Amino acid sequence: MLYDQLFIVVIIIFSAIIHEVMHGVAADSLGDPTARYAGRLTLNPIPHIDLFGSILLPVTFALTGSPIFFGWAKPVPYNPYNLRPGRFSEAIVAGAGPASNLAIALLASLVIRLGFLGALAGDILFLVVVINVMLCIFNLIPIPPLDGSKIASAILPRALSRGYDNWRRRLEHQPMLGFGIVLIIILFFGGSFSNLIYSIASAIAGM
Repeated sequence: MLYDQLFIVVIIIFSAIIHEVMHGVAADSLGDPTARYAGRLTLNPIPHIDLFGSILLPVTFALTGSPIFFGWAKPVPYNPYNLRPGRFSEAIVAGAGPASNLAIALLASLVIRLGFLGALAGDILFLVVVINVMLCIFNLIPIPPLDGSKIASAILPRALSRGYDNWRRRLEHQPMLGFGIVLIIILFFGGSFSNLIYSIASAIAGM
């Protein structure tokens, strides 16, 4: 059981690192080299590890048998003013992280469906699918500082976007308040959220 829990933490850490690296890759491709200059376009975990978000929080979820589990790595720095002009540039950078988690989930699901690694490997890969689906959907919640807030800002009609951006900027200056709102939502709807995640993961993996 302990090994299972530690494995979950390892999956979260590396999935969160890939998530952050892809933010930097997207920003770099759109003209902002900030993450590259900071040495953050690497899969070496050391520059990315956040003590609370990468270790303490996932370990707490794992050891308490929580039905939900998530974490994060240190945010990859980027300068939105260096990005190629366009309404969707910042949203593309934000969306690259959740998209990478979805890609990992789909790749693991494909291996499961091919079925040549055996039942044990399938169970392990299903954990990869579940965790990455959870990281993808969690980060798409449109509350700052989560990625979904920047995506929502780009896709909302301009009349709504202006008011939303003002609210988003206020919360971005108080990130713990934003996380507090998200955690309250999860506390109230955690069971439903967990069921949704497992249903999506099961559908993707064919399990």
